Amino acid sequence: MKFETNSKNDVSNLIYGRNPLLSYLGSGKVKKVYLQKGFSDAKILAAIKKEGLNPIYLDNNAMNSLTKGGTHQGVAAEIAPFEYSSLKEIIDSAKKKEKPLILILDEINDPHNFGAIIRSCDAFSVDGIIIKNRGQVAVNMTVSKVSTGAINHVKIAMVSNLSNAIKELKDNGYWIYAADGSGKDDYQKQNYDGPTALIMGSEGFGISRLVLENSDIIIKIPMTGHVNSLNVSVATGIILSRIRNK
Repeated sequence: MKFETNSKNDVSNLIYGRNPLLSYLGSGKVKKVYLQKGFSDAKILAAIKKEGLNPIYLDNNAMNSLTKGGTHQGVAAEIAPFEYSSLKEIIDSAKKKEKPLILILDEINDPHNFGAIIRSCDAFSVDGIIIKNRGQVAVNMTVSKVSTGAINHVKIAMVSNLSNAIKELKDNGYWIYAADGSGKDDYQKQNYDGPTALIMGSEGFGISRLVLENSDIIIKIPMTGHVNSLNVSVATGIILSRIRNK
């Protein structure tokens, strides 16, 4: 996959691989499809036809050049730039839901973690993700690929200040839960009634002090094993599952 970032943080990209292509076909975001000569996957060919796209056929050398030697499985596609939502759009959209749920990420820097978190957000019907416009990995090639298409179904807002975003959420009736090792409250024993926002911190440093201070409740996942920490994407999935299945 090749991504080019413009001044508005949008991402224009070339995806490759059969599953990534299938995840985008039907979204309206596929602009151009490249197939290796002799490509015969009936499912993908039917999906391309349904989308009204005319594939460009290339030989193997050209496909390898296009994808910079990536494992393309005979397919590649140009997709439209990723479009971030505004915080207001996420809040307004969530108001229509019975149990609004928003995730706040405080400086997640690993694109694999971010992509996996987006997958969990789609799985548990999270209404939106809030990230910072600095110190945080943006939506890029790896994030999109790891999300396996979930990026098309989860709203993401990029803000300049998380504390201000938290204040706006509180003004709209949200309770703010921060997941941190310093927490005293078991995540399983919370009610999560009403609009809920969950904060997850960076892989190395956790949640920043000011953001932590602006939360209402600091929760933790009790652990009984020999390792006292979890990967942030795993921890996020565990807590989101509890909130949604309370």
